Amino acid sequence: MKLQQFRTIVEVSRQNLNLSKAAQTLFISQPALSKQILQLEEELGITIFVRAGKRFVGITPPGMEVLAIAERILLEAQSLKDVSAEFHHETSGAFTIATTHTQARYALPPVVRQFMRKYPQVRLSLRQGSPTQIAEQVTHGQADIAIATEALELYDQLVMLPCYEWNRCVVVPPKHPLLSVKRLTLEALAKHPVITYDFAFTGRSTMQRAFEARGLTADIVLTAIDADVIKTYVELGLGVGIIAQMAFDPKRDSHLRSIDASHLFEPNVTRIGIRRGAYLRGFAYDFIAMFAPHLTRDVIDTAMATPRAPA
Repeated sequence: MKLQQFRTIVEVSRQNLNLSKAAQTLFISQPALSKQILQLEEELGITIFVRAGKRFVGITPPGMEVLAIAERILLEAQSLKDVSAEFHHETSGAFTIATTHTQARYALPPVVRQFMRKYPQVRLSLRQGSPTQIAEQVTHGQADIAIATEALELYDQLVMLPCYEWNRCVVVPPKHPLLSVKRLTLEALAKHPVITYDFAFTGRSTMQRAFEARGLTADIVLTAIDADVIKTYVELGLGVGIIAQMAFDPKRDSHLRSIDASHLFEPNVTRIGIRRGAYLRGFAYDFIAMFAPHLTRDVIDTAMATPRAPA
């Protein structure tokens, strides 16, 4: 058995059994890819993929077990490489952060600037996606850490480290009726069409619970993954926006007005997710500490060493 054979079957699975795409990703020919899979199946004495002619149309039950083990082996092999790199090249390498738009656009820029000044030889990559997508990327070793508010707690394979709390504000055009309300209420807010984040990115729970607890229903007319898009449609007069407080900048958003809504909704917690068993380079610890100073190396190592709670 060879690591390349494991890479092949894992990539075929990731590409939804599309052999052509898997071969392109691995930079090998499709016949060579098929040969590697066949050789692995013969050595193991099992069939990993269900075939219909030359096409793969499914994964067998033993194949699912083999894929899970192969993925773990590849992740551990990468950890071995990271250990070697840490001792030979402490201030260079690659570091991939999977995060949401709000974090990438509003929370991370000053940290990224500080990090790049300290580690100019580290190739830093930001991958944006939904909380579920970025959690999957870290789980499968495609990113080193995930930074998000929702969904990370759903993945047992991730160690979750709380970073900071944030809440929401309401953005409206100048002279909007809500600006004359002395203290914003959910009742007043429910009278207007609402534009807010796509629920795949921030979850329905916090905002929906607040309205439902008062017997109200928010009239959500538009959702988006990007606070800048939300603000654009608020400016067009399509509704009032509910966004993260960090996403409103009085100077940049001078055409809008912000109303504090922190007393209306429970705070959200942004977390960092790290795959259990992953080896973190020294500069990764440094980045995390820059983003959340209370997350020291000792705190992270203790969390990583803590056994997963039973289901």
